[in-house]
Amino acid sequence: QVTLVESGGGLVQAGGSLRLSCAASGRTSGRYTMGWFRQAPGKDREFVAAISWTGANMDVAESVEGRFTISKDNTKGVVYLQMNNLKLEDTAVYYCAADGRLYSRVGVSTQSRYDYWGQGTQVTVSS
Repeated sequence: QVTLVESGGGLVQAGGSLRLSCAASGRTSGRYTMGWFRQAPGKDREFVAAISWTGANMDVAESVEGRFTISKDNTKGVVYLQMNNLKLEDTAVYYCAADGRLYSRVGVSTQSRYDYWGQGTQVTVSS
């Protein structure tokens, strides 16, 4: 069992930055692919970014490319999502997720692949 806890959300003005963190605890010895997803009010949850166990492979959604960066620190068991130049449409609850399978660029955006999910952290972007 892996427990994921997100932090770093909050209220920020458009154009500002936030860094989300996802701390993993429990059975963290596995080589997990880690992902970030988000769910805006009234919308389905969508893929944001993913990173492989080694950090050598990563992908981000087109909607955030060039603005969001995913990274990780395996020594600390933490995955980060650096969000720059935030837009109103980035307002959502952001979730961290862990997938016990090898990284697959085709599959990382598929929510059903992920075995563990955090509770989410709210990000609100104001004008």
